[in-house]
Amino acid sequence: MLKENERLDDLHRNGYMLIQNRKQFCFGLDAVLLSDFAKAKKGETVLDLCCGNGIIPILMEAKNDCDQYVGLEIQADVAEMAMRSVVYNGLQTKIYIEQGDLTEIDEIYDLHTFDVVTCNPPYIKAESGAVNVTDSKAAARHEIFCTLEDVMIAASKMLKYGGRFYMVHYVNRLADIFEFSRKHRLEPKRMRFVHSMYDKAPAMVLCEFAKDGKPHLEILPPLIVYAAKGVYTKEVNDIFYN
Repeated sequence: MLKENERLDDLHRNGYMLIQNRKQFCFGLDAVLLSDFAKAKKGETVLDLCCGNGIIPILMEAKNDCDQYVGLEIQADVAEMAMRSVVYNGLQTKIYIEQGDLTEIDEIYDLHTFDVVTCNPPYIKAESGAVNVTDSKAAARHEIFCTLEDVMIAASKMLKYGGRFYMVHYVNRLADIFEFSRKHRLEPKRMRFVHSMYDKAPAMVLCEFAKDGKPHLEILPPLIVYAAKGVYTKEVNDIFYN
């Protein structure tokens, strides 16, 4: 099951484990927070874009009671590793990981077929020559294979009318987030800013959009990660450890 440089990490949910490769991008706080922020109801189907090692579909399956989760990942080796985690946890009847390019998503799935789309996208704009396009870690951080607008386009194409799109991103990309979301019929509905500590400015923002939704944005109370140095707040501790 495990290959060179791989390890099994405990997800503290339903006994689930996740295969990760220490030489590739490993999941962080943002993915865990997004999996908690995003909601899926019984009978709904969920698509996770840029799914990486499969952390978000697996965590969401542990917390929600919906029918099916699909993960789309462009890097073939990463997608294969994610699918092995799905099989290891016995979730292959509920979660399916596929290798594919979200910029060509309408050639992979039928349009308007998902109730929920999630994405923990690359945050940083790629500059020509600045990053190694064959580096898995760079691809997870930088807009090498897709841009923020590409993600919005893909989410809009896949969502049913009234469907929900959940995303986590850097606060400094908010202007782009608003521009691209409305351009592609994704109306911002809820946002929650993530602060490392009470006295620090937010670095990340959790976002919920509605496909063709009416204008009305709710700003939720801030999410504080640390109560003190190295000590999670109760809320974040509960998110991590159920």
